[in-house]
Amino acid sequence: MIEIRGIHKSFGDQKVLNSITATFEKGKVNFVIGRSGSGKSVMTKCIVGLLEPDEGYVLFDGRNFTSMSLKDRKEIRKEIGMLFQGSALFDSMTVSENVRFPLMMFSQMTEEEMDIRVQHCLKRVELEGSPDKLPSELSGGMKKRVGIARAISMNPKYLFCDEPNSGLDPQTAIVIDKLIIDITKEYGMTTVVISHDMNSVIEASDTIHFLHDGEVAWAGENSEMMITDNDRLNDFVYASKLMKRMRPKK
Repeated sequence: MIEIRGIHKSFGDQKVLNSITATFEKGKVNFVIGRSGSGKSVMTKCIVGLLEPDEGYVLFDGRNFTSMSLKDRKEIRKEIGMLFQGSALFDSMTVSENVRFPLMMFSQMTEEEMDIRVQHCLKRVELEGSPDKLPSELSGGMKKRVGIARAISMNPKYLFCDEPNSGLDPQTAIVIDKLIIDITKEYGMTTVVISHDMNSVIEASDTIHFLHDGEVAWAGENSEMMITDNDRLNDFVYASKLMKRMRPKK
């Protein structure tokens, strides 16, 4: 479980986060949604320590990450997997080398143990037949799956996904959504997904936090989102013509 309590963050005179409080549950896919500029990325960076909040604190399973020393923070960061929006693969490394990279940097595994772990992770994302390919030889969906394999290589407790379906066709997006759901349940991770993709939100989320102007304007379960009376959330959810047709009639 990840808890954030009373997080404030400003850059000069611009207040980006205003007393953000949220709980992301273990074994669930927890989505964070909101318009561009609502504070989603800044909040995520505060959670993982890339930015320091002006006020408030972050707890990882009850451990106060905000007040920790750099040494103690490093230990928690080993428990965090990251799937970046653009996959962020190393172009000069093969698929297996990309997945192996965190193990080389942060684990004490032997070469044989790392080989076994890489093979396991690639098999889990159905890429066991592509270990020697370079990123330039992969489709967008395959790159995302390599990114997921790398993210789970350290067997993380926490997984952060930044726009995991960005640039993907609808069918491939469904595959990635299902993979995120499956590995979250399988590994019992606390998964946090930042997304604008309402199809993914509807199909893959367990819980949802909606940010508006740096505040949590709504939070709840997936089943509650489509029937809420929250005007700001409804404006966001039903912005497209397709979503308007899905809106329940009152």
